[in-house]
Amino acid sequence: MQFIKNGPTIPETLLQAHEEGRVVFFCGAGISFPAKLPDFKTLVERMYDALSPSRSDVQKAAFDARQYDIAVSLLEDELGSRDTVRREMARQLTPDLSAPHALATHRALLALAQTRKGATRLITTNFDSLFQEVLTRDKIQLDHYHAPLLPVPKNRWNGIVYLHGLLNDSPTGDSLDKLVVSSGDFGLAYLTERWAARFVGELFRNYVVCFVGYSLADPVLRYMTDALAADRLRGESPIEMFAFGSYAGTKVSQDKASREWRAKNVVPILYNEVKEHSMLHETIRAWATTYSTGARGKGKIVQDCILAGPLASTAEDDLVGRMLWAISESEGTPAKIFSEYRPTPTLEWLKHFCDDRFEHRDLPRFGVVPQKEVDEALRFSVAHRPMPYGLAPRMSIVSDGSNLRSMDQVMSYISQWLLRHLDDPELILWLASHGGHLSDNFAWALRRRLEEIAELEARNNAEEIDRFKADSPDGIPRPAMRKLWNLMLLSRIGGRNSNFEIFDWTNQFQRSGMTTALRMQFRSFLTARVTLRKAINLHREKEVETEREEDLKYLVNAEVNLSEGGLRDSMDSIRKSQQWLEALPQLFVSASEALRDALDLMTEVGRATERHDFGMWHMPSILDHWQNKHYHDWTFLVELVRDSWSAIFASNPDRARDLMNTLRQTPYPTFMRLALNAAREEGPTSSGSWVEWLLKDDAWWLWSTETQREVMRLLATSAGYLREDVAVSLQDAILAGPTRRMFKEDLEELRWLEIVERMQWLRLAKVRASRGHLIAGAQARLAALEEKFPTWQFEEFDREEFAYWTSGTGAPDFKVETQVNLAPRDREGLVMWLQNAPERGMFKEDDWREVCQTASKVAITSLLELSVQNLWPVTRWAEALSVWSNEVLIKRSWKRLAGCVDKMPDDVFSEIVNSVSWWLHEAGKELTSHEDVFVRICERILRLEDDSTVSDTGDSLLQSMDHTVGQVTQALLNWWFSKRPKDEKGLPPRIANIFTRLCDTSVPRFRHGRTLLASNIVALYRVDTFWTHEHLLPLFEWNTSEVEARSAWLGYLWAPRLYKPLLAVLKSPFIETASRYENFGDVRANYASMLTLVALEAADFFSRTELQKAVGSLPIDGLVDSARQIQRSLEGAAEQRNEYWSLRVRPYFAKIWPKKTYTNDSLTEVLARIAIAADVAFPEALKIVMPWLAPIPLAYHVLRELNQQTIGKRFPKDTLALLVAIVDKRRIAPPQLRESLEQIACADPALKDDLKFQSLEDFVDKR
Repeated sequence: MQFIKNGPTIPETLLQAHEEGRVVFFCGAGISFPAKLPDFKTLVERMYDALSPSRSDVQKAAFDARQYDIAVSLLEDELGSRDTVRREMARQLTPDLSAPHALATHRALLALAQTRKGATRLITTNFDSLFQEVLTRDKIQLDHYHAPLLPVPKNRWNGIVYLHGLLNDSPTGDSLDKLVVSSGDFGLAYLTERWAARFVGELFRNYVVCFVGYSLADPVLRYMTDALAADRLRGESPIEMFAFGSYAGTKVSQDKASREWRAKNVVPILYNEVKEHSMLHETIRAWATTYSTGARGKGKIVQDCILAGPLASTAEDDLVGRMLWAISESEGTPAKIFSEYRPTPTLEWLKHFCDDRFEHRDLPRFGVVPQKEVDEALRFSVAHRPMPYGLAPRMSIVSDGSNLRSMDQVMSYISQWLLRHLDDPELILWLASHGGHLSDNFAWALRRRLEEIAELEARNNAEEIDRFKADSPDGIPRPAMRKLWNLMLLSRIGGRNSNFEIFDWTNQFQRSGMTTALRMQFRSFLTARVTLRKAINLHREKEVETEREEDLKYLVNAEVNLSEGGLRDSMDSIRKSQQWLEALPQLFVSASEALRDALDLMTEVGRATERHDFGMWHMPSILDHWQNKHYHDWTFLVELVRDSWSAIFASNPDRARDLMNTLRQTPYPTFMRLALNAAREEGPTSSGSWVEWLLKDDAWWLWSTETQREVMRLLATSAGYLREDVAVSLQDAILAGPTRRMFKEDLEELRWLEIVERMQWLRLAKVRASRGHLIAGAQARLAALEEKFPTWQFEEFDREEFAYWTSGTGAPDFKVETQVNLAPRDREGLVMWLQNAPERGMFKEDDWREVCQTASKVAITSLLELSVQNLWPVTRWAEALSVWSNEVLIKRSWKRLAGCVDKMPDDVFSEIVNSVSWWLHEAGKELTSHEDVFVRICERILRLEDDSTVSDTGDSLLQSMDHTVGQVTQALLNWWFSKRPKDEKGLPPRIANIFTRLCDTSVPRFRHGRTLLASNIVALYRVDTFWTHEHLLPLFEWNTSEVEARSAWLGYLWAPRLYKPLLAVLKSPFIETASRYENFGDVRANYASMLTLVALEAADFFSRTELQKAVGSLPIDGLVDSARQIQRSLEGAAEQRNEYWSLRVRPYFAKIWPKKTYTNDSLTEVLARIAIAADVAFPEALKIVMPWLAPIPLAYHVLRELNQQTIGKRFPKDTLALLVAIVDKRRIAPPQLRESLEQIACADPALKDDLKFQSLEDFVDKR
């Protein structure tokens, strides 16, 4: 929480503790700066300047060590008079009360020190009487206590404590002597007589302390933090302390200050020390003002934040943090101010109210009593948080179903604010994305608000409506938004269920069949809900047509889905079972009602009408067909209605016909399609009533694309069964053609005629296909159309019956008709063919690559002949060299083409350089000819200019290997390795010259080559130690170039080898690399492993301090990788495992491994597995790793290895200790845990009576 712009951020835990009256401010010299009083350092310096300007070496040493209390003692010893020194100190502590804000900070601290119950508790180590001055001026009656007569710091304490004494207006020698100034005074107060230590110790047990006006060098802070650190090491509970601290203004100094404070176990509240610490004083004053005015002060913060808006919030001016702190006031007044502010605060605040920034320690500020065990995973927000005890519903085995959940004041007022945004689509989108189930309170308030708006509009008072809109511009929802709100009140908007009830349902169904309870539960699975997403044009220009503003599809993207996700997939296992087939007739009513509800929802959100719905698009065929992609789960309802009707028709045709008529009379094309499909199933028994359905309303459904597939199936299968008069009526309607109103008004006449002809042909052809008798007019019309359009015919998979068709790779009808341009296999023909540019396209290709593979001699000869004519087909050359870069063809192609490539024109060479460099890469592996040419081509590539930039942060050696410079470097390395180099024989001069050139750091693109050389440094060092020392080793030095060193270490660490002579030379940069661990991406784990191996097996090259520092600087994931290497090494020792543990691993943990304990699941698991891998040394290993062990969420691997090694049988007591440490009782018990307990019980039955054993056994039994 920031009280001022650019000010320090005060932790919210401190703010909450202060609101609860549990904070005591501990004030130092810094609070008196505005009154022109010095800090302790300056005070001592002034005392020396006045009394002993010439300092001794001992006195200088005290100043240099910032031990100013010792400096005072030395001054008193030198002068032989405590009184003289202290009277000079009193003279130096004369305040300037005329200075601006001289007493403002003291007044503010007194305000902050007063609890809501009226008690004032404040401590200062200052001697000045500025607090007393404030009390006198403001006529405040308040007790004060000064050393050594101090109160007991408990609830009855009410007053100011001058811990180190108080200077009065006329100090006496006795009163000056009681001031705690010198190191001797501190010794009496805190060590010998201990009255100050007792007071402070009791204070920390009862209160949260916040230091104000101190620096880290202040003796009081040093004594207290050191004492508390000692208590913590003795096992005392850690005490949370806070302190305002300054830094010099830079990020580096801020981080340094933070580390120094935290090293003292103090939570720092850091501010920039500009303008004589003005940030500190302004923050204290602003905090006091807000606190003193209570809820009104927080309300003022809320108002200021509303005016600025959340977008104005920055790290330097944290408006959002201030708003969240203020609005969380439990009394609710700031939230009320926010909710009633005019005009309505922007909805942008909502995402900040939903920011899960709060943790377990923040629970008390929201009225929730936290459990003693800290829940590290807990995160919550202002708008989504745990309930306080007084509002939480009761836990019960049974209830009346009401379970009304109340809201606290803050949540209630946030709800009221949201109700002022009912016309903003962002609000309903947010609610839908969070599940869509409104709380009882919010739902009631929403209903009430919608009723109030309806009454307001019914009164038709324009002035009243304008006034409402002025206060809440988005407060009155338009009709489209009202539809959505009404659906949300019905819990029909939101995400799908994911409670997996359907899996339990299918299991019960397979056991019991369709019982009444299961049928009712299944009906709930069929409920449709609306899923909302942002409309593509949600943020559009204001100049929009009114129709679009009212059209819901321009506000949100609404889709209808089933509430139970994955229903179709879950049902696949039972849909063909006999039980399901027998149950289908019972499901027709439920399925048809659910389908009607789904389509009604589509209508409500503007995605369906009685004439049009998405059935044709989402399920193109009612019959099973591969065009049905099942992307939309609501179509499962269509299938269920279809199948249940078919099951009824098989057992009770008469009832099925009645239901078919019901389907036909239900609005929406999907129901008509189901009815038409049912009529098709009737076959010869059909009465032909379906023709009447098709001919109604100008034969709408006969011609509609929505029903086209089902009409075509019906005509193709059932037209032949029609009575003659019915058939004539049908064919007359086809000859009459579709009504013009079914099509767009602006359709061109020619296009209109084409459509009619196609539609008539298709329907007449289907009637004929059903062996139906065509009347004369129909026969003539069909013949004329087929003569005019001879290509019209039925297609595979009934494709002509579908209004639209999708096909792609893998579809049954998908065919790739690729045109392949075959290259000649003879030289003359191929030479001519290669002179033509390649013709490539979607379905066009040639077989040049295949020619290069199978007829390489002809291909090589042809390219050589063209080169003689100075013809260079670039694409063909690039493809050919790529094909020939393999073991089979590389020798032949190199032998024949090396000279030609060497003489290739520069423009051609540069275009195919990538193919050439890879060709060299492979040729170098077995180079038996043209070695000079090989070197020349490599050098030619290195001379090419490269416009691409070289990244300083690339993470992979593969990036260097993909670059032409990297490929050339590897080609040369391959050639060198093929000659089987020997130790100390030196690099061949030709190779050494190129490698030296690559090591020139002034050429950035050569860094790719340097990375490859670094990856082979062990071989290079062994063969040519001098050259490696001269050119390659300097690249690893961090103090020379961070970029080059990172690149070099990246190459080496790709596949590091432990070569001791090299490591001895790279000792310093190798250790320094540990501090840059995070910069090495994928290979950083290799560094941790390498460092660990060095510590285990090559420690004689490094000092213990160096290894400790390197391992200690690894982050937690680096320590995990280090531990994994220990585990691998220990397991790899096989029969020598015990010896390896004793001589290598145990000393490593004792001397190298960091002593600071970390809480990390991965680290815990690996360390536990190390203890198991120690085998016979398991008890000793467990004792060593025990401080780092903690409950593991998934302990399966550990328990499996524990059981496999029969550790429990051999070391039952220690195994029990391990289980107690690592088993997480908040989760499901691992199945291997029972076997571990059985091994323990078998080896030592007495342990079964151990409470820890019984607790684990109970845990296994419960889970």
